Amino acid sequence: MLKISLAVVFLIVSNLFMTLAWYGHLKKDNAVDSKPLFFVILISWGIAFFEYCFMIPANRLGATGGLSVFQLKIFQEAITVCVFIPFALFYLNEKWKWDYFWAFLCVLGAVFFVNKEKLLG
Repeated sequence: MLKISLAVVFLIVSNLFMTLAWYGHLKKDNAVDSKPLFFVILISWGIAFFEYCFMIPANRLGATGGLSVFQLKIFQEAITVCVFIPFALFYLNEKWKWDYFWAFLCVLGAVFFVNKEKLLG
């Protein structure tokens, strides 16, 4: 259980870096707006390096802790949504739509279904 808990923590940290690398440059009026695309790509790759420093160990810990690759992937997607929503709302100043909530519930449903056997016995 410790390996799985640690894997989840690493996935959260990884997703913080991933979200920043993938979407951080989209903030309006930021310092990279006027920079060439190639420069923004290099900055994003630099941030993504730290994503991989946490993602790879997270996947190894989860796999050796008994999670299947499907479970790992669905956990990662659920964590991505949990990290992305506050990022989009508070950093990028996106507007909330209830459709996002319903979509998130579908992702949580996926987490349930890939873990149904462990949860229900």
